[in-house]
Amino acid sequence: MRSSHYSRFLLRTKFSKLYHRTDCVRHVRSALLGSLLPVLTTPAVSTALSCGLSTYQPHKSRVVGGEDAIPNSWPWQVSLQYSSRNGWFHTCGGSLVNSKWVLTAAHCVSNSYTYRVVLGRHSLSTDESGSVAISVSSYVVHPKWNTNLANGYDIALVKLAKAVTLSDKIQLACLPPAGTILPNNYPCYVTGWGRLQTNGQSPDILQQGLLLVVDYATCSSRTWWGSSVNTRMVCAGGDGVTSSCNGDSGGPLNCQADDGSWQVHGVVSFGSTLGCNYLRKPSVFTRVSAFIDWINQGSNVGAEEKCSGEDRMTGEAAALRRTPRGVHSSLVLPLCSWTLLSALGAAEGSVWHDEGRELPGSKVLDL
Repeated sequence: MRSSHYSRFLLRTKFSKLYHRTDCVRHVRSALLGSLLPVLTTPAVSTALSCGLSTYQPHKSRVVGGEDAIPNSWPWQVSLQYSSRNGWFHTCGGSLVNSKWVLTAAHCVSNSYTYRVVLGRHSLSTDESGSVAISVSSYVVHPKWNTNLANGYDIALVKLAKAVTLSDKIQLACLPPAGTILPNNYPCYVTGWGRLQTNGQSPDILQQGLLLVVDYATCSSRTWWGSSVNTRMVCAGGDGVTSSCNGDSGGPLNCQADDGSWQVHGVVSFGSTLGCNYLRKPSVFTRVSAFIDWINQGSNVGAEEKCSGEDRMTGEAAALRRTPRGVHSSLVLPLCSWTLLSALGAAEGSVWHDEGRELPGSKVLDL
């Protein structure tokens, strides 16, 4: 990994505690799983009817320790890579949320580097059939992100230069309903190509590890993470055996719904500098359900499927593009366009462009 931004990153907060970004995801080690809790329901915010499903079913292990994932069993998992010295190197994970957008961590991206996203891959060193590498055209970080990991908002959207074609190896992630809070001990899986142990080697094969959710009351207690975590985060692990680690950042915390689909409830954010798998220092994730509106605005998740066909020229379709004024300067918004009709109070012929820009002579409305 890189020696500066993309190696272990130390951050001293006003609480005088040290953290490391799991820049790049983890030592995958897990605890014995007791009885499974009731699974979650799949939300309406999912980007496609088949989101969160895999042709190749993941192995739901209950044993202590992480393991190689079944090839392509987490088909929304991507590798975010940076260019250096005529080569490409893994730095972070991410989740494909629609055909042109990837969800990752804010600390994973920087204006100093050129990125690409590799999808449909199991072995990073192998140019596998069905895998693709697509350059990144732009990215958006949450406007409240300020590099202080303890403050939260460690979330970003990466836009692909072209839409990816879905296949048995590349599928979309499901997102949870806004505001969803996972109960204590809920079983989830963290996945990625992060280090196998603190200061250890990074695997070539995608890893998976079972983590049990630690509720906020426990995680924020003095002997755990204390004031270093907040309600915009999810804690999981902390058994001293399993965790995320450097290289896993941006990757998903996958939790299964009652219909068998998987929802991405967390984005890997940080862990303890005392060790990736330090006791009572669980992996900390950005809680996706706290940012559903922001994700929808930034990537148009949920509206993409409705921007085709004749109805794109109607008032109903136009209403799908409703966004707060002033947000356009920080987000690359729409993936589609339509004409606003006079039924909505607009002059007929007014157009909203697919990159969030007002076309010459058109009228942009506050819908």
